[in-house]
Amino acid sequence: MIFEQVTTGGCRSYLVGCGDSCAAVLIDPEVSQVDRYLALAARDGLRVRYVIDTHTHADHFSATRQLARALGVPTVMHRASPAPGVDMRVDDGEMLVVGKLRMRVLHTPGHTRDSMCLVVEDRVFTGDTLLIGGTGRTDLPTGDAHALYDSLFGRLLKLDPALQVHPAHEYKGRDHSTIGEELASNPRLQHREREDFVALMHGLNLSMPTHVTEALRTNLSGGKTVAQMLAEAAARVPFMSLDELLERSTRGDTDLIVLDVREREAFMAGHVAGARHLPRGQLELRVNEELPDPTRRIITCCEFGRISTLAAATLREMGFMRAVALDGGIKAWREAGYPLQGGGDTPAPG
Repeated sequence: MIFEQVTTGGCRSYLVGCGDSCAAVLIDPEVSQVDRYLALAARDGLRVRYVIDTHTHADHFSATRQLARALGVPTVMHRASPAPGVDMRVDDGEMLVVGKLRMRVLHTPGHTRDSMCLVVEDRVFTGDTLLIGGTGRTDLPTGDAHALYDSLFGRLLKLDPALQVHPAHEYKGRDHSTIGEELASNPRLQHREREDFVALMHGLNLSMPTHVTEALRTNLSGGKTVAQMLAEAAARVPFMSLDELLERSTRGDTDLIVLDVREREAFMAGHVAGARHLPRGQLELRVNEELPDPTRRIITCCEFGRISTLAAATLREMGFMRAVALDGGIKAWREAGYPLQGGGDTPAPG
């Protein structure tokens, strides 16, 4: 078995392959690591056959749909998943055939209703059901402490104690554990009576994941994250450096339109000399009036360089093929000590 573990902050994802057939699967892929997964598979000569989410994630952004489109393979989740567009819905006791590997599905609801673990050879991929030294929380949508107790003590922990445990999250840098080690030392698993375990889970009082709303929205709908939209826009537009814009602004380059897409308050607090003001929210509605010549060279700017990137990409889609974005934004311009009109060095909101 070929095995690669990819760490993204506290998230863990896995590339598992059959060395004989070169078939492989990706488990719980995270959207910022798409290029790494593809590179790892290519390095090991693997052909990914399935991309799998062990459950509907609320704490990171799944890359299953993006990878499935890129690779032309099915997405796999448990049949209880509420996510639309899942290509293959699997159930308890079924298997995925990956070359000579057999990956068995174990339905383990509790963290979410659609949580499942995957058993293959000497290891089990536990998603958020069982963590190293912990368990998945049960206070997110479809979580159920009673169901988690049954999944753990009635199913998962009855597996071979020597099975390696590979969870979807690990925050202390530990590589893996085993079923036996978790039974012996995991603090939550020492509460072996149902009532004690349920009371423990109900009393954890954990803070919500940072991007819970956006993660659930994108993972459930297949929509795009803000980061994805920004990355896609950045891939479609060139950028201009602060120094280049300063030099052109100083010598009065009449071929270049500086288009500030912030809101009016931020624009009035300080903008590049000679900049025109057109808020991003009004761009599509006013572009014909404000920018009648689509052959002009345009540089968009905003406070942090993100909204201006989206604006430049939109302009290019509308036919302004010489639109570029300012690298770094007005915040970087201000911090570099470059001159502003309208507000001096007053920090601009937004």
